[in-house]
Amino acid sequence: MTRAAGKTQRADAARNRERLLTAAVRAFTRDGLDATVKSIADDAGVGVGTLYRHFPTRDALIEAAYRNELDRLCDAADTLLTTEPPAQAIRTWMGRFIDYTTAKYGMAEALRAITAAGANPYAHSRDRLIDSLTTLLTAAAKANTIRQDTTPEDLLTALSGVAMAVGTGDQSRRTQADRVLDLLADGLRP
Repeated sequence: MTRAAGKTQRADAARNRERLLTAAVRAFTRDGLDATVKSIADDAGVGVGTLYRHFPTRDALIEAAYRNELDRLCDAADTLLTTEPPAQAIRTWMGRFIDYTTAKYGMAEALRAITAAGANPYAHSRDRLIDSLTTLLTAAAKANTIRQDTTPEDLLTALSGVAMAVGTGDQSRRTQADRVLDLLADGLRP
C-alpha cells in the first residue's frame, strides 16, 4: 500500500521511512552534500532500493527530511500542552525550535542545492511555525501565565535571533542558548 494512493503505509514501511528521514537529517547535517544515499540507507538499516522506493530522488529525500523536522517541531505544540503547563510547554518548544534550526543550518548546503534546482522546502514553514506558536500562546494566555501583548510573530523573531547566534555551534553555545531561552521565557511572564 502506498500513501500516494491515499492508503496507509504498512507499519514496517512507515518505520523504514521514519528511520530514513532521521538518518538523512543526521547525514546532511554532518556531511552536507557529501552525504551519500548509500550511507543514509546503511545508517537507517535498509537497502538503497528501499530508500528509492520512498524517495525517488536525492532531492526528494532532502526536502522530505527538512519537512519532517518541521512537522515534528510543529506537531509538538499540541502534545506538549497535554503533558506540561502552558508556560513550560512554550519553554520546552523553544528548546526544540533551537534543535530544529541547528539541524536546518547543518542541512543548509543540501537545502540550498535543492532550492537552486527549483524546489521550495520552505513554502509553508513560517505559517506552520506561527500556527504552533499561536496554539501555545493562546493556551498560556488563557492560563494567565504570559503577557497579553505577546504575539507569535514577535516570539518567532526572538527565537530566530537566538538560533542565529547559536548556529551549528558546539555544546557550550547550546548551553548559552538555553540560558537565553530562560531569559526570554522569564520576559514572557505577566
